[in-house]
Amino acid sequence: MKWLLYVAVLLIVSAPVTAKTKFTKSMFEKKEAAAAKTIYDFKIKSIDGNTIDFSKYKGKKILIVNTASKCGFTPQYKGLEKLYEDHKNNLVIVGFPSDNFGGQEYQQDTEIKSFCEKNFGVTFPLTTRVDVKGDNATPVFKYLTNKSENGVLDATISWNFNKFLIDENGKLLAHFDSKITPESDELLSLINK
Repeated sequence: MKWLLYVAVLLIVSAPVTAKTKFTKSMFEKKEAAAAKTIYDFKIKSIDGNTIDFSKYKGKKILIVNTASKCGFTPQYKGLEKLYEDHKNNLVIVGFPSDNFGGQEYQQDTEIKSFCEKNFGVTFPLTTRVDVKGDNATPVFKYLTNKSENGVLDATISWNFNKFLIDENGKLLAHFDSKITPESDELLSLINK
Protein backbone atom coordinates (compact mmCIF):
# COMPACT_ATOMS: atom_id res chain seq x y z
CA MET A 1 0.00 0.00 0.00
CA LYS A 2 2.84 2.39 0.86
CA TRP A 3 4.34 1.61 -2.54
CA LEU A 4 1.11 2.55 -4.32
CA LEU A 5 0.85 5.78 -2.31
CA TYR A 6 4.47 6.60 -3.16
CA VAL A 7 3.84 6.09 -6.91
CA ALA A 8 0.68 8.24 -6.77
CA VAL A 9 2.53 11.10 -5.04
CA LEU A 10 5.38 10.83 -7.50
CA LEU A 11 2.98 11.04 -10.45
CA ILE A 12 1.19 14.04 -8.98
CA VAL A 13 4.44 15.89 -8.26
CA SER A 14 6.04 15.14 -11.62
CA ALA A 15 2.94 15.81 -13.77
CA PRO A 16 3.18 19.64 -13.72
CA VAL A 17 6.91 19.49 -14.49
CA THR A 18 6.30 17.27 -17.52
CA ALA A 19 3.51 19.51 -18.80
CA LYS A 20 5.66 22.58 -18.24
CA THR A 21 8.59 20.97 -20.02
CA LYS A 22 6.47 20.09 -23.04
CA PHE A 23 5.01 23.58 -23.11
CA THR A 24 8.45 25.21 -22.98
CA LYS A 25 9.86 22.91 -25.64
CA SER A 26 6.87 23.60 -27.90
CA MET A 27 7.30 27.34 -27.46
CA PHE A 28 11.03 27.04 -28.24
CA GLU A 29 10.33 25.10 -31.45
CA LYS A 30 7.80 27.73 -32.59
CA LYS A 31 10.26 30.51 -31.83
CA GLU A 32 12.97 28.77 -33.87
CA ALA A 33 10.62 28.26 -36.82
CA ALA A 34 9.53 31.90 -36.69
CA ALA A 35 13.11 33.18 -36.66
CA ALA A 36 13.89 32.84 -40.37
CA LYS A 37 17.56 32.91 -41.27
CA THR A 38 19.18 35.40 -43.56
CA ILE A 39 22.63 35.35 -45.10
CA TYR A 40 23.65 37.72 -42.31
CA ASP A 41 23.63 34.79 -39.89
CA PHE A 42 26.75 33.34 -41.53
CA LYS A 43 30.49 33.83 -41.30
CA ILE A 44 33.16 31.89 -43.16
CA LYS A 45 36.94 31.82 -43.38
CA SER A 46 38.30 33.84 -46.28
CA ILE A 47 40.96 32.55 -48.66
CA ASP A 48 43.60 34.66 -46.91
CA GLY A 49 42.70 33.43 -43.41
CA ASN A 50 40.47 36.28 -42.29
CA THR A 51 36.71 36.06 -41.71
CA ILE A 52 33.98 36.97 -44.17
CA ASP A 53 31.08 38.19 -42.05
CA PHE A 54 28.01 38.50 -44.26
CA SER A 55 26.34 40.90 -41.82
CA LYS A 56 28.88 43.53 -42.93
CA TYR A 57 27.19 43.56 -46.34
CA LYS A 58 23.79 44.75 -45.10
CA GLY A 59 22.25 47.19 -47.55
CA LYS A 60 23.99 45.66 -50.57
CA LYS A 61 23.04 42.82 -52.86
CA ILE A 62 25.31 39.79 -52.58
CA LEU A 63 26.15 37.40 -55.40
CA ILE A 64 27.45 34.07 -54.13
CA VAL A 65 29.19 31.86 -56.70
CA ASN A 66 30.72 28.40 -56.37
CA THR A 67 33.93 28.66 -58.36
CA ALA A 68 36.70 26.43 -59.72
CA SER A 69 40.02 27.28 -61.34
CA LYS A 70 40.19 24.55 -63.99
CA CYS A 71 36.64 24.51 -65.38
CA GLY A 72 35.16 25.38 -68.76
CA PHE A 73 33.22 28.14 -66.95
CA THR A 74 36.35 29.58 -65.25
CA PRO A 75 36.52 32.51 -67.74
CA GLN A 76 33.41 33.81 -65.94
CA TYR A 77 35.85 35.13 -63.33
CA LYS A 78 36.54 37.99 -65.78
CA GLY A 79 32.85 38.87 -66.00
CA LEU A 80 32.39 38.54 -62.25
CA GLU A 81 35.29 40.91 -61.61
CA LYS A 82 33.86 43.46 -64.07
CA LEU A 83 30.41 43.15 -62.46
CA TYR A 84 32.00 43.67 -59.04
CA GLU A 85 33.91 46.75 -60.20
CA ASP A 86 30.89 48.23 -62.00
CA HIS A 87 28.52 47.78 -59.04
CA LYS A 88 30.80 48.16 -55.99
CA ASN A 89 28.41 50.63 -54.35
CA ASN A 90 25.48 48.21 -54.28
CA LEU A 91 26.87 44.68 -54.86
CA VAL A 92 29.34 42.33 -53.24
CA ILE A 93 30.46 39.14 -54.95
CA VAL A 94 31.75 36.27 -52.84
CA GLY A 95 33.40 33.31 -54.56
CA PHE A 96 33.37 29.89 -52.90
CA PRO A 97 36.15 27.79 -54.47
CA SER A 98 35.08 24.15 -54.56
CA ASP A 99 36.39 20.85 -55.87
CA ASN A 100 33.02 19.08 -55.95
CA PHE A 101 32.87 18.74 -59.73
CA GLY A 102 35.47 16.87 -61.73
CA GLY A 103 38.54 17.71 -59.62
CA GLN A 104 38.68 21.19 -61.11
CA GLU A 105 40.01 23.17 -58.15
CA TYR A 106 43.47 23.45 -56.66
CA GLN A 107 43.99 21.82 -53.29
CA GLN A 108 45.64 24.78 -51.53
CA ASP A 109 44.05 28.18 -50.89
CA THR A 110 47.33 29.87 -51.82
CA GLU A 111 47.23 28.23 -55.28
CA ILE A 112 43.59 29.27 -55.79
CA LYS A 113 44.22 32.86 -54.74
CA SER A 114 47.32 33.16 -56.92
CA PHE A 115 45.50 31.70 -59.94
CA CYS A 116 42.52 34.06 -59.56
CA GLU A 117 44.65 37.18 -59.10
CA LYS A 118 47.19 36.46 -61.86
CA ASN A 119 44.78 35.21 -64.53
CA PHE A 120 41.65 37.28 -63.89
CA GLY A 121 42.63 40.11 -61.54
CA VAL A 122 40.05 38.96 -58.98
CA THR A 123 39.63 41.44 -56.14
CA PHE A 124 36.23 40.35 -54.82
CA PRO A 125 36.22 38.22 -51.65
CA LEU A 126 36.95 34.50 -51.92
CA THR A 127 36.41 31.95 -49.19
CA THR A 128 38.67 29.12 -48.28
CA ARG A 129 38.07 26.01 -50.42
CA VAL A 130 34.78 24.37 -49.38
CA ASP A 131 32.26 21.73 -50.35
CA VAL A 132 29.06 23.15 -51.82
CA LYS A 133 27.06 19.92 -51.95
CA GLY A 134 26.76 16.65 -50.06
CA ASP A 135 27.06 15.87 -46.37
CA ASN A 136 30.10 18.13 -45.93
CA ALA A 137 28.58 21.16 -47.67
CA THR A 138 29.41 24.43 -45.98
CA PRO A 139 26.44 25.82 -43.97
CA VAL A 140 26.04 28.77 -46.37
CA PHE A 141 25.30 26.39 -49.25
CA LYS A 142 23.02 24.23 -47.13
CA TYR A 143 21.07 27.42 -46.45
CA LEU A 144 21.09 28.54 -50.10
CA THR A 145 19.93 25.19 -51.51
CA ASN A 146 17.16 24.30 -49.03
CA LYS A 147 13.82 26.07 -49.00
CA SER A 148 13.31 24.83 -45.44
CA GLU A 149 16.24 27.09 -44.45
CA ASN A 150 16.05 30.02 -46.88
CA GLY A 151 12.25 30.19 -47.18
CA VAL A 152 12.37 30.83 -50.95
CA LEU A 153 13.54 27.88 -53.03
CA ASP A 154 15.25 24.53 -53.27
CA ALA A 155 18.25 24.52 -55.61
CA THR A 156 20.48 21.84 -57.02
CA ILE A 157 24.04 22.82 -57.74
CA SER A 158 24.80 20.91 -60.90
CA TRP A 159 28.29 22.25 -61.64
CA ASN A 160 30.75 25.08 -60.95
CA PHE A 161 29.72 28.73 -61.26
CA ASN A 162 26.16 28.47 -59.99
CA LYS A 163 25.05 31.86 -58.72
CA PHE A 164 22.81 32.88 -55.82
CA LEU A 165 21.62 36.47 -55.59
CA ILE A 166 20.74 37.87 -52.17
CA ASP A 167 18.79 41.12 -51.74
CA GLU A 168 19.75 44.14 -49.63
CA ASN A 169 17.95 42.66 -46.62
CA GLY A 170 19.80 39.34 -46.64
CA LYS A 171 17.05 37.28 -48.29
CA LEU A 172 17.60 34.94 -51.21
CA LEU A 173 16.26 36.36 -54.50
CA ALA A 174 17.26 33.84 -57.16
CA HIS A 175 19.45 30.93 -58.22
CA PHE A 176 21.14 30.75 -61.62
CA ASP A 177 22.93 27.75 -63.10
CA SER A 178 26.42 27.83 -64.63
CA LYS A 179 25.25 28.85 -68.10
CA ILE A 180 23.92 32.20 -66.84
CA THR A 181 26.92 34.48 -67.21
CA PRO A 182 27.70 37.58 -65.14
CA GLU A 183 26.70 39.65 -68.19
CA SER A 184 23.32 37.97 -68.68
CA ASP A 185 20.13 40.02 -68.73
CA GLU A 186 18.44 37.68 -66.21
CA LEU A 187 21.11 38.45 -63.62
CA LEU A 188 21.66 42.12 -64.44
CA SER A 189 17.95 42.93 -64.32
CA LEU A 190 17.82 41.78 -60.69
CA ILE A 191 21.06 43.50 -59.72
CA ASN A 192 19.90 46.79 -61.23
CA LYS A 193 16.44 46.56 -59.68
